[in-house]
Amino acid sequence: HNGKVALVAGVTPDLSDRLSAGQLMQSLAVQVGGKGGGRADMAQGGGSDSAALPAALATVPDWVAAKLV
Repeated sequence: HNGKVALVAGVTPDLSDRLSAGQLMQSLAVQVGGKGGGRADMAQGGGSDSAALPAALATVPDWVAAKLV
C-alpha cells in the first residue's frame, strides 16, 4: 500500500508452543525495513522496502521448518 508493506501472521493453537507468530514477524519485518511483533498466535508488522517482500516471504518455509525440527 503506497509503497509500504503490511504484514500479518497467525499460528494455530496446536503449534503456538513451537512457532511464535511474533518471532516470525520480527524476522520478516526487519527484512522489509521495518518492525513487527505480537503474540505467539497473532502478530503484525510492516516496513518501507516493498521490493524486499518476495525475498522475505521466501524465507518463511525454512524458518518454520527449523522451528518444527
